[in-house]
Amino acid sequence: MSIMENNGGSVIAMVGKECVAIACDLRLGNQALGVSSDFQKIFPVTDRIFLGLPGLGTDVTTLKELFRFRVNMYTIKEEREIEPETFAHLVSSTLYEHRFGPYFIEPVMAGLSKTPSGGFKPFIAATDLIGCLNFAKDFVVAGTASSKLFGVAEGLWEPDLEPEDLFETISQTIMNAVDRDAYSGWGCIVHVITKDQIVTRTLKARMD
Repeated sequence: MSIMENNGGSVIAMVGKECVAIACDLRLGNQALGVSSDFQKIFPVTDRIFLGLPGLGTDVTTLKELFRFRVNMYTIKEEREIEPETFAHLVSSTLYEHRFGPYFIEPVMAGLSKTPSGGFKPFIAATDLIGCLNFAKDFVVAGTASSKLFGVAEGLWEPDLEPEDLFETISQTIMNAVDRDAYSGWGCIVHVITKDQIVTRTLKARMD
């Protein structure tokens, strides 16, 4: 049993047309034993950035507060809101600082970055537990159901999805993937980020 799988949980982020979505399951377990069915793994960083933290439950809480502190310090020092690309490198460097005794977390980031023309471009990224960045143009996954998420997402994702279509795609992906993984599931939460709003929906799933 890997320590990464001890508490279970999975996260996926997906790109659409001028929008981005991130979703996670709500299960917290102790291996096969279920502990909680409302454990949040996705946290807002700014109005345009969300961070998913699948992995060891105690490190989820620790890193959530550490990143909140570092983002606040950046905002105070730079007098502006952090951009998604900058935040991804902040996450990477924070994890790499602890490479000899790493946090058992594989972060997933999703957000909208400003373009020079004044518009917004979707951005997603993920890292491993020592901060190696992986940028993608379609979707990124992490957690115990990651192999199932890859398979379903490969079949369902299409370029330039509208927000509602993106919500449907990411919802079907995560619901079908976690049903095939014993350590993930028990409901899902989905955030769809557009330039005008953030839509958050909670999905009911199998509880067995």
